[in-house]
Amino acid sequence: ATAMSEGRPLRLLGLHGYRQSERRFRQRTGALRKALRGRAELVALSAPHPVPGGEEDNDADDPPRGWWFSGPGTFEAGEAAAAPAGLEESLSAVAAALKEHGPIDGLLGFSQGAALAAMVCALRARGDPRFPVAFAILVAGFASRAPAHGHFYRDPIALPTLHVVGDADAVIAASLSRELAQHFVEPVVLTHPGGHFVPAAAPQKKAYLDFLGRFQPRQGQ
Repeated sequence: ATAMSEGRPLRLLGLHGYRQSERRFRQRTGALRKALRGRAELVALSAPHPVPGGEEDNDADDPPRGWWFSGPGTFEAGEAAAAPAGLEESLSAVAAALKEHGPIDGLLGFSQGAALAAMVCALRARGDPRFPVAFAILVAGFASRAPAHGHFYRDPIALPTLHVVGDADAVIAASLSRELAQHFVEPVVLTHPGGHFVPAAAPQKKAYLDFLGRFQPRQGQ
């Protein structure tokens, strides 16, 4: 028997996309969580910043949230924001969640959450003790265009990553996700024919499990 079957499943910290929340992310990753059952479990985190004007989503208890803004209360992935706001609070929130819910083995980020997870990977690869993660799965990710964030991509990021790219993604173009992958050392790139979502059909399930099979659960805190 492998250590995997004897021990606990891997634990992933889930980082949702812009205008989502922990609850919305859990709803949209049901198929993935089912596909990973027994191998990995997901602990989702809500971003610290409510998105202004999100009231039309008709859920005052669960406002849409974001990890950082490229302009006052707005976010555009392709924008080279001169004064991006809110990232430090989000990095602190991730660090706090890793401590509170630990041990966490890796990150699962979607869209803006994948961009944030990539930044966490960069800090981890530099030895930042706040982020004791071993790997990341980045779905529909991108590199921030903000010059203030350029330092995250200065050096190749030496942390194992699986990059999930939707060929028909109309929100984060496939080219942006591929470009992010190039900032990593030996990234694994998984392409699917769909759009802006976390895919969990049989081919993707196999790729997730193959990737996760490289890692053992961390012991203790």
